[in-house]
This record gives sequence, structure tokens and C-alpha cells, in this order.
Amino acid sequence: MLSPYLAPGKHVDFEHPLVAAKAAELAAGAADEVTLARRCFEFVRDEIEHSVDFWRNPVTCKASDVLRHGTGYCYAKSHLLAALLRANGIPAALCYQRLSVGERGAPYCLHGLNAVFLKDYGWYRIDARGNKPGVAADFCPPREVLAFAIKADDELDLPGIHAAPLAVVTDVLERYADVGEVYAHLPDLEPSTAPEQA
Repeated sequence: MLSPYLAPGKHVDFEHPLVAAKAAELAAGAADEVTLARRCFEFVRDEIEHSVDFWRNPVTCKASDVLRHGTGYCYAKSHLLAALLRANGIPAALCYQRLSVGERGAPYCLHGLNAVFLKDYGWYRIDARGNKPGVAADFCPPREVLAFAIKADDELDLPGIHAAPLAVVTDVLERYADVGEVYAHLPDLEPSTAPEQA
């Protein structure tokens, strides 16, 4: 059942030499899978700049491009984190929240994060979006410390975990070349149409 979450893919391209090398670097000397998973998480959270926080181009989607350019939206950062974990034999999935773009109410957008399968804890959600004032995600299993809490009835954690990114996400990241264009067209999905597994 875990094999889809260990496989490479178009966007989780951990067989790319850049990703494979970084995965090996992060694994060096790690005593156990929790230490290794934390290293991967902290690298993506802290060393890859969130596109909007830094208003930084180019728009990235594939894990290898995120690593090469050092930047990405939350979705792209989750692709890189999944790739680094899978390259090290740790099952990793993609998952999503639906959040208000503003303080409350419409418009809404998806937010991308990860789930990692740890032998001692099972599936554990982590969010390497990148910390800033008001956002403080962390890795401390089994307690979840995500970037964003669900604040209102109209926000939600979308059900399921996904081996590959949702098409509604990759379509936007691959269609627009500028960070501002992506921000003006953030992906969204009506909860009733969201796949539980993909």
C-alpha cells in the first residue's frame, strides 16, 4: 500500500541528479528515519524561499526545479519535500487544505503540504511552506504543527493523501511564468469535487 508514496513521478522527480545528491547529503550520518525526515523538512522549510514571501521568480513545479532555483509556492515546496523523503526510502504524500485567501470568506485557494509515513507514528502531516511572523510550522511527531489552522466553517482539510499532485495545482504552476500571475490565479477546488486519493 505504501509503494505509490515511494515512487518517482513527473513532479516528484527524485531520480534527477540534483535531487538525488541533496537527498544523499541530508541522509549523511542520520541516526534514524525521524532524524532524516526532520532534516528534509527543515531544509525545504528554511532554505527554499516561498515565492510570495520573497516575490521571487521563476515559478517552479518540479522538485528538481524548486531545488535548482531555491524558490517555490507551497505546492512546489511540497513536491520537493516528497522527493527528498522518497529518495531516502521514506513514504511521502501530498495533501491539501482549502483556505481563505484573506481573513475570512471567499476567495479561497488550496494550500499544499505533506504527509510522511513514520514507522513509530504512521502518517504524520508536515508543512514546509516556510515560517514568517504569524506562521510557525514545525516537525515534532506525533503532534502536528502546521503553518495554518482551520479557522472557520468554510475552510477545511481536504480528505485523503495523494501520491501525485492534483492537476488543478500543476496546471496553474505550469501555465503562468510569473509569481504575480500565479497569485492572481491561485488553484482552488470545491470540496465536493476533491478526490480522496490521487
